[in-house]
Amino acid sequence: MAIYHLEAKVVSRGAGRSAVAASAYLSCSRLYNDYDGIQHDYTKKQGLVWQKVFLPEYAQQEWQDREKLWNAVEEVETAKDSRLAREFVVALPIELSREEQVELLQEFIREQFVSDGMCADAAIHDTDGHNPHAHILLTVRPLDERGKWQYKTEKEYLCIRNGEEKGFTATEFKSAQDEGWEKQYPYKVGKKNVYMTPSAAEAQELIRAGKHPKSTRYGRQNPISERWNSEEQLTAWRAAWADVTNRHLERYGHDERIDHRSNAARGLDEQPTIHEGVAAQALERKGIIADRCELNRQIKADNALLRDLKATVRKLMQAVKNTIPAIAEAMETIRQNVIIFCYQLRSIRTGQRKLKTYISDVKSEMKQYSSLVEQIKEKSKERKSLLAEQKELPFWNIPRKKELTSRIAELTELLEELQSEKTILLHNIECTDSKDVSKVRKKIALMEANLKELDKQEQKYSAELDAALTEYAELKTQGEQFDPVELYDARQAIRHEKEQNIINRVQRAYGDKYNPLTMFDSEREASRLLREYADEQAVQKMKREQQQKIKPVFRRNQSTKEKQRDDWER
Repeated sequence: MAIYHLEAKVVSRGAGRSAVAASAYLSCSRLYNDYDGIQHDYTKKQGLVWQKVFLPEYAQQEWQDREKLWNAVEEVETAKDSRLAREFVVALPIELSREEQVELLQEFIREQFVSDGMCADAAIHDTDGHNPHAHILLTVRPLDERGKWQYKTEKEYLCIRNGEEKGFTATEFKSAQDEGWEKQYPYKVGKKNVYMTPSAAEAQELIRAGKHPKSTRYGRQNPISERWNSEEQLTAWRAAWADVTNRHLERYGHDERIDHRSNAARGLDEQPTIHEGVAAQALERKGIIADRCELNRQIKADNALLRDLKATVRKLMQAVKNTIPAIAEAMETIRQNVIIFCYQLRSIRTGQRKLKTYISDVKSEMKQYSSLVEQIKEKSKERKSLLAEQKELPFWNIPRKKELTSRIAELTELLEELQSEKTILLHNIECTDSKDVSKVRKKIALMEANLKELDKQEQKYSAELDAALTEYAELKTQGEQFDPVELYDARQAIRHEKEQNIINRVQRAYGDKYNPLTMFDSEREASRLLREYADEQAVQKMKREQQQKIKPVFRRNQSTKEKQRDDWER
């Protein structure tokens, strides 16, 4: 089915990325980066099915060659932390044919980006035929009418006039200067540098401490760049992708639709899945269970069960009438939902406990590891210092030499012990060497993020359980108008089938993760929440009372029959 996915990223030199490398990746080609002299070769990458460069009206036509386009971008961006490009990754609907996907993508790029003055480099990837997606690489610096790059930010000087401070660009300052505005420069006042105008400094005979005038920290942003970088524009692009995709799905006769809004904004109770990433998916393909994929499987299973349960309850509540079979069916269905919610909550809480235990244990060992590393550094530094002193010590200073030798031997032995402890700790946290410790820290951060997701799920299903208990209480009140014994018997008659249905549904949702013991505990928990033991005792008491009333009547009937038989025999 069609899914909504639009991921926005910035290609920044400060993050170690390159626009030329990003273009080579999406086009599966070999491109040379003039900026750093590196050739990026992705010709062996699989899955490229289509690629094209889109240029606005004023762009230089030689930029149809993507190597020239992105080298021009790299050349104009001189800062070491420059933002070089903007990248979008969008999921293409599998309902559309390849030609229809290309048509959809081209319409989106031309309407949203090229018409607004951006150069776009796009490609469609589909490695296995089941995950068609597009990479769109966009320029972030506007072009002027001559096809030259405009500024992204412009220097803004803070000028002063009659005590009022105001910002001007270099062009604006030319006219502002005629109106009495002056730039401010740093001047030495005692031990401090103070910004003031040259006229004020001249009156105090102060010496200028620097040549750079006072300016705003980030300068004045180009209004076009400012709009492109805004949250509002990103939201508009996200909505535009949903709109154009839905138009194409409708045009080619498909009923599926996508929505850019979050589940909460759409009024859905379902828990959103998390992005797994290529690393997690690669582990799964090797048969290794990845934490993010496992969490997504849990979320999908819970959402599927929740959709199923809500649909059943809606149909049931619409169909409930004032009859014993209908009330019995409704109460047993709600009971079924309560058991499933209890199972989900137990599964979630088991996952929470495991994660908390793992995080706590690893954090404790990481703390010990950090302490050991600090001790090793201190002792190594001390030993190095003593060795240097021993080397420079005069040969005749024997007492000090003996003292140093003894201390160095102690430190050497201590360092060996500390290194042994460090090796054990590395093994405990599943690291081969110190370089892997950073990976463990990342894993802890990931586990903590997963724990937050499980906390959200627990809150959601706790609310669903409370709602189910409220519905059960309402049905129980409604059933008070009927004979309790008849209602109890009607429920017992269908309970076995319902309980088997519960097991089948949970097994389908959880697969090999299904746990019979958890199901047994969930049934007990549901029975306690619904106070079934007390209700059953009350019904059994009523049955005994009814039987006590029946026995005297039965005996009288038996006596009458015996008397009639005796009379007949006589």
